[in-house]
Amino acid sequence: MLQRGLQPNNFTFPFVIKACTDSSMIRYGIFVHTHVVKYGLESDSYIQSSLIHMYSNGKDLDSARQLFDKCSDEDVVSWNSMIDGYVKSGSMELAKPVFERMVCRDVVSWNTMINGYAMLGNIEEAKKLFDEIPQRNVVSWNSMLAGYVKCGDVEGARRIFREMPRKDVVSWNAMLACYAQSGLSNEALVLFDEMKSFGIKPTEATVVSLLSACAHLGALDQGERLHRYVNDHKISINTVLGTALVDMYAKCGSISMAAQVFYSIEYKDALAWNTIIAGMAMHGHAEEAHQLFKEMPEGGVNPDDITFVAILSAYSHAGMVEEGKRLLACMSRSYGIEPKVEHYGCVIDLLSRAGLFEEAVDLIETMPVEPNSNAWGALLGGCRIHGNIEVGEHVGKRLLNLQPHHSGRYVLLSNIYAAAKRWDDARKVRKLMKTKKVAKVPGVSTIELKGIVHRFVASDKTHPESDRIYEKLSEISARLKSVVGYLPDTKEVLFDIEEEEKEHALTIHSEKLAIAFGFLHLGQEDVIRVVKNLRVCRDCHDVTKLISKVYGREIIVRDRNRFHHFKEGKCSCMDYW
Repeated sequence: MLQRGLQPNNFTFPFVIKACTDSSMIRYGIFVHTHVVKYGLESDSYIQSSLIHMYSNGKDLDSARQLFDKCSDEDVVSWNSMIDGYVKSGSMELAKPVFERMVCRDVVSWNTMINGYAMLGNIEEAKKLFDEIPQRNVVSWNSMLAGYVKCGDVEGARRIFREMPRKDVVSWNAMLACYAQSGLSNEALVLFDEMKSFGIKPTEATVVSLLSACAHLGALDQGERLHRYVNDHKISINTVLGTALVDMYAKCGSISMAAQVFYSIEYKDALAWNTIIAGMAMHGHAEEAHQLFKEMPEGGVNPDDITFVAILSAYSHAGMVEEGKRLLACMSRSYGIEPKVEHYGCVIDLLSRAGLFEEAVDLIETMPVEPNSNAWGALLGGCRIHGNIEVGEHVGKRLLNLQPHHSGRYVLLSNIYAAAKRWDDARKVRKLMKTKKVAKVPGVSTIELKGIVHRFVASDKTHPESDRIYEKLSEISARLKSVVGYLPDTKEVLFDIEEEEKEHALTIHSEKLAIAFGFLHLGQEDVIRVVKNLRVCRDCHDVTKLISKVYGREIIVRDRNRFHHFKEGKCSCMDYW
């Protein structure tokens, strides 16, 4: 335009300035600003507000303020742009006096301030303004809702959501995200059904939150239904949505579909690569994880901190000791990434699982960063697996001091004592746990049937089909004893009680109840998929292997650490977990 000798006017500049609002374009914006001055248009209110917005977006708040101070009190757009700039930079202490000086506040002014306080987690200030606002719109309500979500206040978010006179798709997505992030995955799926009943069309953000909920629950049927919805409604599978699908399939036990979706993503960022590598690690496919790790730079993406956590975890699950040690040693030299406590923790876990306690202790005592509770916990876990009472006692006591309210540390130390038949010491740890009012996390197993997730805990009698479930469990147990001579591994029940009581305690573990439920409702060709929140015990692992052999069933169990694929009497973990 300039080259053709055409003179820009006050209508031209706002459009050009808007094109420069991205922070990477600010240098062009300064060039345009000089032309605004050159043509004598700096006093135009629209141009002024556009420039203030541009400088604010480019985080040059000083320049924005210089322009703002020349604006009239009646120029609401410029005042809102200045407030918005301060809010986006998190400078509420600067935004507040500007807001308070405003003569002609509009709903945008109020909403910007409410949103600013909400996003910083200052719910009290946000609520104060929300109560004072002369007229609320859906943005006002969504800002408050987002604030409660940000603070993790599920009840506050739920209350605001219920009170909203009108909800748009942003409102529903915020509440779905709140449930998904808070681990209330069942609630998220129920809310999604309600959302559809109101005729609200889901967006990409909706699907991503729901996929996260499905991943948490291991709800493969629901996840597949969402994938079909995406395809049927021609929703573009971009990097974010594609990665969410990879994560869902991996955590729901379908690693082959996770890989298929991963390779279909056109642009794969570090998060996508990390997700598939971590998925392979969870399933015990260390060689595949290693191959993906090698392919990552070829795909134009360099590994980051999280990549190394994922690949080191893969080595740990497969007992690839030398590979893990070698990678830790060359991280800094070959990849320019200094190992952090998480990376050392993975290798400590690798060494401890392999029973190499001297090396593990030496690493934790010589690592250049302060070991955290997870690093010590990995060492304690290894002591539990291998029955190393000497190291376990020392590490366990240290962890109780570091994490006095972490129930898992007490349970592990108590179990180490019990396995060594040091019953008095085991009882002392349990007593200390009660004194400090630390509650043991109950074992919970879930199984999905026709889109509904059924939940079981040990000795559970709350399920409507409890009688049939226990009858089926007794039938399975009797058949295993008669066909393959199964005897319960009572070493896993670490209490000083009679053998018969120990056998009974083992038969009612949550994953066995879930498997029995699966037998009642799934066909012979159907895979039984169970998700457990704790590490699967040795007896349950042995029983599930036998069930897969005697009944010819494929069973997939996801525990706290990894996946176990049971088929024909074998497990994918090769009894190494």
